[in-house]
Amino acid sequence: MVEAVSNRSNPKRFAHPHVHYTVCDSLMRYAEFLGFGEIHTKIDEKTGLKAIIAIHNLNRGPAIGGCRMITYKTVDKAYEDAMRLAHMMSFKAAINNLSHGGAKAVLIKPKVIKDREAYFEKFGEFVNDLGGRYITAVDSGTSPQEMDIIARRTPFVTCTTKSGAESDPSPLTALGVRRGIQAAVKFKLNRDSLEGIHVVIQGAGHVGYHLAQELHKLGAKLTIADVNLKALQRCIDELNVNVCHPDEVYSLEADVFAPCALGSILNLNTINQLKAKIIAGSANNQLAHHHYGALLHERGILYAPDFLINAGGLIHVAVIYDHGDLKKSMEQINNIYNTVYDIFERSAHENRATNEIAEKIARDRLR
Repeated sequence: MVEAVSNRSNPKRFAHPHVHYTVCDSLMRYAEFLGFGEIHTKIDEKTGLKAIIAIHNLNRGPAIGGCRMITYKTVDKAYEDAMRLAHMMSFKAAINNLSHGGAKAVLIKPKVIKDREAYFEKFGEFVNDLGGRYITAVDSGTSPQEMDIIARRTPFVTCTTKSGAESDPSPLTALGVRRGIQAAVKFKLNRDSLEGIHVVIQGAGHVGYHLAQELHKLGAKLTIADVNLKALQRCIDELNVNVCHPDEVYSLEADVFAPCALGSILNLNTINQLKAKIIAGSANNQLAHHHYGALLHERGILYAPDFLINAGGLIHVAVIYDHGDLKKSMEQINNIYNTVYDIFERSAHENRATNEIAEKIARDRLR
């Protein structure tokens, strides 16, 4: 269901009927391309709430995904973001065999929130109106405190202060990526240990930092690049890493390249520079184009599909919501090793790119 978008959200953008049609037509085609699904809109003038909930797929169970509150230049960018992320959440849930579909909520951040509690209570009512088809959680711009407010109006929420879910999913995401790296090193290099394995990490932010911690404990040799000098210095001080210029990460001789920053960084230019034997990182949508996975395969570079190995946070939230079982959550995150190793074996046997195999598994499970 795609509900009407109020012209008040962006009067310049939608003032002319023809422009309104063109934008909506483009968004509808994008939704069809991604295989949606439901897209719901809620506007509440009293609280200033302008919310989008994109539910990509419900075939495996209720859809789960974070609620982000950030600033968007245009309303259509907010819709694109919600749809793109919901689609990715479906793939993450399916490839990791969770009993959920994927969804994402986007709150277009107002300049001023006059009554924060009323604002998030209204969003809670919006979630509740969907009857359990969507379960919300923490994302960029929200915290467990906001989830507590939302929980006053709906039971379909996790990551509250009482839920047992982590407020910061970064360490759990890093754990899943580390398990993916271990599987790749075993498959490609026939090494059971990461001792002395050279890993180049692109991005020293939340996940990049926690991944560096994980790898440092296991004796890996680390090189990190980031434009944020403060984040880099923390890694130098605490983990004794080497650093390089951001433009050098692709051409360094390394065992593993771990993209943990921006997406779409694997393109014709960067792939031709790569000297790493393995790519395994936390960044979303690392391939600038789906077909670049085949190019990596042809070059003999082992690619761990991003939506598989960076799903640790989602796995934790879903398992805690369903079972309230921390041990089970950690077991499923650690099982990323087995899932990605099986994909590596299929890739070698069928002579097909790893991302193609992972996407097919996810699509089949979503059906």
